[in-house]
Amino acid sequence: MTHDHDLVLRPTAAQTEAALNPPPGRSGGDLVVETLAALGATTVFGLPGQHALGVFDALRRSDLRYIGLRVENNAGFAADAYGRITGEAAPLLLSTGPGALTSLAALQEAAAASAPVLAISSQIPSAGLGGGRHGYLHELPDQSASFRGVVKSVHTVRAQSQIPSAIEAAWKSALTAPHGPVWVEIPQDVLLSPTLIPVVTGGDAFPEELPPRPELTAVAADLLSNAARPAIIAGGGVVRADASRKLRQLAETLQAPVVTTPGGKGAFPWTHPLSLQSWLEDRHTTDFLEDADVLLVVGSGLGELSSNYHTFKPRGRVVQIEADLGKLESNHPALGIHADARLALQALLETVSPREDVEAAERVRTVLAKVSDRIAAQELTLEQELLASVRRALPTDSPSFWDMTILAYWAWSAFDAKGPNHMHSAQGAGGLGYGFPAALGAAVADPTRPVLAVSGDGGALYSIAELATARQYDLNVTWLIVDDGGYGILREYMTDAFGQATATELTRPDYVALAESFGVPGVRTTPAGLADDLAKALGSPGPSVVVLPAVLRMFAPTHL
Repeated sequence: MTHDHDLVLRPTAAQTEAALNPPPGRSGGDLVVETLAALGATTVFGLPGQHALGVFDALRRSDLRYIGLRVENNAGFAADAYGRITGEAAPLLLSTGPGALTSLAALQEAAAASAPVLAISSQIPSAGLGGGRHGYLHELPDQSASFRGVVKSVHTVRAQSQIPSAIEAAWKSALTAPHGPVWVEIPQDVLLSPTLIPVVTGGDAFPEELPPRPELTAVAADLLSNAARPAIIAGGGVVRADASRKLRQLAETLQAPVVTTPGGKGAFPWTHPLSLQSWLEDRHTTDFLEDADVLLVVGSGLGELSSNYHTFKPRGRVVQIEADLGKLESNHPALGIHADARLALQALLETVSPREDVEAAERVRTVLAKVSDRIAAQELTLEQELLASVRRALPTDSPSFWDMTILAYWAWSAFDAKGPNHMHSAQGAGGLGYGFPAALGAAVADPTRPVLAVSGDGGALYSIAELATARQYDLNVTWLIVDDGGYGILREYMTDAFGQATATELTRPDYVALAESFGVPGVRTTPAGLADDLAKALGSPGPSVVVLPAVLRMFAPTHL
């Protein structure tokens, strides 16, 4: 009797010959790049450093494309965006100690947004591992401890023979739902030492699937089929799982209104009769969702933004589909279904009964009208016109990447992404500096369409160095910088809370002149000219900068 696990793939004659006679001049670094290529990687991001030179030397002997950024954290943001756009694990090559630690904020954002980033860092020589104080350059008592609370999994290599399996395990971890960043570290001597290990040719690390339990989806389908007022909250898990079409099918079958979270932007068509759009930071929307007798939450943990700052108190039954076990029922009791959004929505589609509800679309129109009236009463015409100008200028199929800035906060609620996986922001971890380097990573992933980055001047100062990266690789990114002379949202928060702001004002450069000093075209625009200037920049190949001097305001919160 033969079992599947007894079957062994036998090498071909050519593979045997190559294994017996590996090419000379290879090191542990070659095992790293060979494993990445065997797994399907084509592009890597990063920065070189002394302990990591074995890997970077091996890149010279490989077909992998290297995109080098100027700051490790920005390289992490670029890899994050590459992973979001392609759905592939994005390799991020880093050096030891300060280089590695500088990437932490980017890896936190990747973790919050479920972006598959495969970070590979060097380590001090093997003799220094174990926590002793040997005095090596970049030495930390336990480097991996700094990452263990941020990434999905940590993989430490101590010998060359461990490299292919460790990277393959990390790759599989990064791409298993929920996607996320992973950490591999390899000592300097292991990377530099010559190797006789055969060239790595195999690398089929298929991620594990996460199907729902059928007894749970049966109960969920019964609840939804018999609901009087069902509603759906769609989060980033729907986008990451490429499940937008299934979400629409289910919403239409159930005649259930859908609201998307900031991370779920584009998961449901903005102008669909059942679309509540993304106005989660609005009490009218919160009231509507609280009134649902059955609320289906897909791919969201109902965190701070998605719950209108935890003021949302559902009165009906909640069904929560979530791939991240730690988020399941973390904020509200629910029928918790630990599953990939795509597989769970498919199971529901196969088991729900269609509902008729001629009033559902009218209820949606009523809520959106109330939201519109509330915003209109606040005299925020400038902000709405700017957002509309960005939308007019940006091609329908182009992705946009938004930093933590007031215009982005508006966009979370009021911007039509025009499709899934088109709008991305740093709202997961909330760090500054995401927009521009992330847009660069997206342009590397798909050079056929222009990419938009949006930053305030405060966030822009985190990323200025990457104008050199944009020029070096001629990346098709237009960077809109809204210049208000400081940390605008913090200025507003502090003024509201304390009557005046402290530490929010910034001396800033002439961003147009600065861009031009890097060889990147720049233009200073006005609110009236924004749509035309932005469209012209987006229509011109290569990098460009559009600077808009403007002081913006946020709409009034409804959670206080």
